[in-house]
Amino acid sequence: MKDKTNVMRILDQNKIEYKSYNYVKSGVISGIEVAKYLNIDENKTFKTLVTVSNSKKYYVFLVPVNKELDLKKAAKITNEKSIEMVKSKDLLNLTGYIHGGCSPIGMKKQFPTIINDSALSFDTIIFSAGRIGYQLEVKLEDLSKILKYNCFDIIVNNN
Repeated sequence: MKDKTNVMRILDQNKIEYKSYNYVKSGVISGIEVAKYLNIDENKTFKTLVTVSNSKKYYVFLVPVNKELDLKKAAKITNEKSIEMVKSKDLLNLTGYIHGGCSPIGMKKQFPTIINDSALSFDTIIFSAGRIGYQLEVKLEDLSKILKYNCFDIIVNNN
């Protein structure tokens, strides 16, 4: 791929193998549309969500694109009273990424990162490569070499 994102360069520098996906010319926007367009499993395709707590600490959560982050579970896991999504307009200044192109790798500052525990049932997971139109697939064990994260159940259970 001739259009390398900063995230891809970071993976290359750390000799981490990945598979990249490009959907730039597709016109798709949502994570579910991206998974369908690329013909990949929605359950192993993750969206990166940046949140802020009542104590003004920032947290990054990765959840499958077809699920919702449970803000109460997120608060409990992080020992915060409450957590809310960071406003889209604040995302670029905070992370270096825009809404729809946010990756847990290569943010301006590394925030505590929690990946939904469903990721543990896959050899690899797919998430944004740091630019709209680009996704990448990485082994969780390789991801742990450059990103400190924990896995917990953080999604809304619609039972």
